[in-house]
Amino acid sequence: MFHVDQRARAIEELYRRRYRRFHATLSTITGGFESGHDAVQETFARALKQRAQFRGEGSLEAWVWRIGLRTAAELRRGRDSLSQNGVPAVELIDQGRDPEISAAVRDLPPRRRLLVFLRYFADLSYAEIAAVCGISEGTVAAALAQARDQLLRILEEGRAQ
Repeated sequence: MFHVDQRARAIEELYRRRYRRFHATLSTITGGFESGHDAVQETFARALKQRAQFRGEGSLEAWVWRIGLRTAAELRRGRDSLSQNGVPAVELIDQGRDPEISAAVRDLPPRRRLLVFLRYFADLSYAEIAAVCGISEGTVAAALAQARDQLLRILEEGRAQ
């Protein structure tokens, strides 16, 4: 179990080590790189302030990611920040860069889309994603497999037309 000061050091180390992953992922929720940066800053400020609430059960990183997803959803302006199921709405920032992939990702159900972003933008393991989202690793694995199949199918159909 972490002592409070050890938690602060661990959170600061997590920030240094994983800032880019948090920024890339939270930007997809806030809708922009600058607002994504703000979300990361606010996430870690909240984590430091609330560090005594982390009981040491599970991953500190997963705990900070949960704070980050909530923070980014709060900072998202002008659009719905949560899907109907309470899942943070995520989308590619530069949709013009590859419109075909952007459209395919948008077609994913919100939960699958979030899992794809946590896996491939945040580079979280299945266990970490499960802890962040409050689901089992098996559910993560199945949902990611379904998302990959759906993306592949959509992209192949688009190329066939």
